[in-house]
Amino acid sequence: MSATGPSPHHRARALMIQGTGSDVGKSLLVSGLARALTRRGLRVAPFKAQNMSNNAAVTADGGEIGRAQALQARACGLVPSVDMNPVLLKPQSETGSQLIVQGRVAGTVMAGRYRAMTATLMPTVLESFARLRAAADIVLVEGAGSPAEVNLRAGDIANMGFAEAADVPVVIVGDIDRGGVIAALVGTHVLLPEAERRRIAGFLINKFRGDVGLFEPALAVIEGHTGWAPLGVIPWFPRASALPAEDAQSLESRPAAAARAGDGRLRIVVPRLSRIANFDDFDPLIAEPDVDLRFIGAGEALPGDADLVILPGSKATLADLAFLRAQGWDGDLLGHHRRGGRILGLCAGYQMLGRRVADPQGVEGPAEERPGLGFLDVDTVMGGEKTLTAVRFRDHLWGAEGWGYEMHVGRTQGPDTRTPWLHDGSARSADGRVLGAYVHGLFASDAFRRAFLGWLRPGRTAGIAYDDTVEATLDALADHLERHVALDRLLALAAP
Repeated sequence: MSATGPSPHHRARALMIQGTGSDVGKSLLVSGLARALTRRGLRVAPFKAQNMSNNAAVTADGGEIGRAQALQARACGLVPSVDMNPVLLKPQSETGSQLIVQGRVAGTVMAGRYRAMTATLMPTVLESFARLRAAADIVLVEGAGSPAEVNLRAGDIANMGFAEAADVPVVIVGDIDRGGVIAALVGTHVLLPEAERRRIAGFLINKFRGDVGLFEPALAVIEGHTGWAPLGVIPWFPRASALPAEDAQSLESRPAAAARAGDGRLRIVVPRLSRIANFDDFDPLIAEPDVDLRFIGAGEALPGDADLVILPGSKATLADLAFLRAQGWDGDLLGHHRRGGRILGLCAGYQMLGRRVADPQGVEGPAEERPGLGFLDVDTVMGGEKTLTAVRFRDHLWGAEGWGYEMHVGRTQGPDTRTPWLHDGSARSADGRVLGAYVHGLFASDAFRRAFLGWLRPGRTAGIAYDDTVEATLDALADHLERHVALDRLLALAAP
């Protein structure tokens, strides 16, 4: 969609979805609205000026964007483009992030410095937005956080700063499930200057449970205090967990796995690293009815009866290697392996499984070197250009075809890479029970997932068609919004 420049004769409509806070459901709503409007025959494109997430996707042109925008592109029937998320921040510490601009690494920035430079990024953001707008009928824009964070208003490119610069109307979303939604919406109105209040054309109430009739008087209260039109009360959508999540915060709200208690399911555990990245790798496994996958949080031991432990990706390999040891998980892994358990490392998790991890240039933090966990006879050195590429493979163990993407800095070498199991650059231990690879998204391939589960326990097969599940969920979400949102009215609000 971004291959050509802006047309002087075409200006698509646009509408921005902002929220009263983070995790109110903006990303999911944009995905559902995108699918609903696409089914009406409109050319729809998603856009988020600034995103902060360690869940990212590789675009066809070798860039990276937030995972949510990749899902939204899918809802529109589009190939993801770097223009859909021109600024991406990938947190590496409490105060510092890797900065991605139009899909490419632009450096590492501390929070204070980034706030000072945001104004310089606005032309790039508007450039990407213009390219999308030239090739679409409507662009659905997602905000970030809340416009009521007035301490961050100067130089804002994510919420009202962008809406003002691009002259786009706004619909604001409140999350009733967390409580205080009336105060959140009215309080947002109070904190905004008059011009920004007028830019908000209406509001949505999301994640409602119970009898909506009991809430109808509250809609009048909100409208009376703000002048914003109510555009819908959206009931809780339980199937949302079948779609890739953007933020690691979503892991906290996932229900704990049911007790195994002899149910015969494969038990897979994933240590939740402090800078966990691309945890949507595990969504296809979670969706399998024959698999019990659980994320293990800080302070918890890795269960002794797991069939498999997967070390996930991380945005700060060395820092999370230290975090892993601080939790005592290195000892748990050793015990698991001695009992005959199997271990898989993906990306940073793969690097941690080796003998040594070195970051001599300080790519992900302070320049340092640490011993790895020693389960694979490999060493990793950070440095060089970031690898961002789509991958197709036929694994060396079962001959199953699959696909995914690589997104990493550094090179891993050593004797165990001479017995690759997935593709060149992957590694397998001498005993065959420890595997490592740089490929994200590999479990979305049904044939590969079927072979992998059969390796863990012979006779097991994948029970779902994962891509079909995602597509069906997007259609169900669109149906859900068609029922509960005034879509015609919302579409009429979109500015030409």
